[in-house]
Amino acid sequence: MGVEHQQGTWTQLKLFEQEGSVCHGASGEGGTGAAACEEGQATTALNRERALTSKLMERVCERENLNRAYKRVKSNKGAPGIDGMTVGELYGWIKEHGEGLKASLLDGSYEPDPVKAVEIPKPSGGTRELGIPTVVDRLVQQAILQVLDPIIDPTFSESSYGFRRGRNAHQALKQAAEYVEEGRAVVVDFDIAKFFDRVNHDVLMARVARHVKDKRLLRIIRRLLEAGVMHSGVRVRRYEGTPQGGPLSPLLANLLLDDLDKELENRGHRFCRYADDCNIYVRTIRAGERVMASMVRFLEERLHLRVNPDKSAVAYVEERQFLGYRLLRGGRLGIAPRSVARAKQRIRAITRRNRGISLTRMIRELNAFVSGWVTYFRYAACKMALQRLDEWIRRKLRCVRLKQCKRPKAIYAFLTRLGVPGWSARELAGTGAGWWRKARTPQAHQAMSTAWFRDQGLVSLSVRYAAFQP
Repeated sequence: MGVEHQQGTWTQLKLFEQEGSVCHGASGEGGTGAAACEEGQATTALNRERALTSKLMERVCERENLNRAYKRVKSNKGAPGIDGMTVGELYGWIKEHGEGLKASLLDGSYEPDPVKAVEIPKPSGGTRELGIPTVVDRLVQQAILQVLDPIIDPTFSESSYGFRRGRNAHQALKQAAEYVEEGRAVVVDFDIAKFFDRVNHDVLMARVARHVKDKRLLRIIRRLLEAGVMHSGVRVRRYEGTPQGGPLSPLLANLLLDDLDKELENRGHRFCRYADDCNIYVRTIRAGERVMASMVRFLEERLHLRVNPDKSAVAYVEERQFLGYRLLRGGRLGIAPRSVARAKQRIRAITRRNRGISLTRMIRELNAFVSGWVTYFRYAACKMALQRLDEWIRRKLRCVRLKQCKRPKAIYAFLTRLGVPGWSARELAGTGAGWWRKARTPQAHQAMSTAWFRDQGLVSLSVRYAAFQP
């Protein structure tokens, strides 16, 4: 069925192209003919769009598309939903129920399950609720996403960078830095309060309907939004919001906020948006305050979203952060203090002295975190900050290793084995100072030097950072 539809669509496209070429040939006969041609071309484009999007469910259900969706869901892994089915069990379920799934999608009767609510800590404090769909619903969402994304994504703003193919946070930061370098040193930084929880379903579906004419697909997307959340065995219906955790949510979020992007473009503003994090760059505080007031009205009246006044501000760029970085005058980038504080919090958790794991395993876990962290912040001017962080990490590890010795005799043996003179090792082993103070002594530094940590395989942030610099 899907193949027949695809062939029919392409036949239709060829006919449209022939009509367009005939009209183009007639356009030189006069102004009236040119106007008629333009009108005909607009009608042809609209008919082409309707033809391409009125039978999207057949494309969703094509074997190749469903196979790609299955491979993506399997590679993403993820926790089971409310039915307890794991990703590993999905293949067997598809073999038994795959045809029934396709039939329910094609006739529009598919009913998604509620998502499982999971609370995760936010870096800034508090918790964020994720909704974990069942693996079958994730398969369906992924199959829909693969069809809709090539249709909808090309219509998005060039200033939108989040959750889009070929775009990333570093590109957004580079663009923001260029705006600051041009002299736009004031940022309008607004935070949309609980964005994913407060998306208005009617407003969102109106945006989806601009691109999708297949009523079956529109019904199923609506059901996915309204499927509800399972809290402690109780199903709670959703009347607004799009649950974070499903493959389709990022595309829907970008689709809704594309109205904001287009409004900013129409007004000639310079901005960067990454998901619901949007910064607008202007030259003066007064201009920024005007922009903030008008954008708050737009978001509340047009998109039914609310701006959090406590987390939003008009300020000079160095006073705010964007995607973990801090923009500096002249367009340079630095690491935001909060990003360093979060990194330290994570390192503290890894190097906790009562974890009861070997130093080797601790270093392995630490390397996995700091390697990714410094890779993300490689564009920041932060050489000195990373050197200080390296020193702090080594002190944490010295503290752990000394505590693992437990008794003075073991500390003495450990230090002397690493070249510390006996009298000096005996002095540290016999002191009543705490482990943190012991880790800063000359004996600890001599035994567990920077070279010693390098031999243990510890990744140095400053060395890794230097490798990225030109």
